[in-house]
Amino acid sequence: MGELIMKPYFYLKIILDRLLAFIAIILFSPLFLLLAILIKLDSRGPVFFRQRRIGIQKKEFQILKFRTMKIEAPKNTPTHLLQNPKQYITKLGAFLRKYSLDELPQLINIFNGEMSVVGPRPALWNQYDLIAERDKYNSNAIRPGLTGWAQVNGRDELEIDVKAQFDGEYVQKMSLLFDIKIVWKTFANIFNGKGIVEGVTHKKTNIGV
Repeated sequence: MGELIMKPYFYLKIILDRLLAFIAIILFSPLFLLLAILIKLDSRGPVFFRQRRIGIQKKEFQILKFRTMKIEAPKNTPTHLLQNPKQYITKLGAFLRKYSLDELPQLINIFNGEMSVVGPRPALWNQYDLIAERDKYNSNAIRPGLTGWAQVNGRDELEIDVKAQFDGEYVQKMSLLFDIKIVWKTFANIFNGKGIVEGVTHKKTNIGV
């Protein structure tokens, strides 16, 4: 992780991430409770969805999300690569995914030090091609993020090599101001619904998480 460790912001980022996650968990706790109740009323199954993801230095961790799919849905396939994802997505799940509310439990991952507010989105454990591409840019050496530079520049619409290049660019430019810019663009994209792909597209190597 050499050069990254030498950056003062690398250490500051860890402190800021946990502080922001702690504050956000407290502020959003009523929303957490409301969504948990609605999820249980909407369909059978657990409130949370856990999945193996790749974290800093390619160490695996369990990412947390609000469950948006039926319990019979495939567990290790990105939703946009399913042939007909709508058959698996619950009614409430469609709303949660549209506004990225299903990602809120990752605040717990951030508080636990497994993720960052901003960074490359954590790859699935079996997305070997994406992991290998990120190795070229040293982006597996930092904590994955709730949002990232690749996400605000295309998200699911990006092909693997392009996604990895954006992740590498983030590693090089990583700073407080750059993170603020990414978070701002993230909120703009959420309200505009940009970059979300549900189901297989025409692209051959379109991998998004």
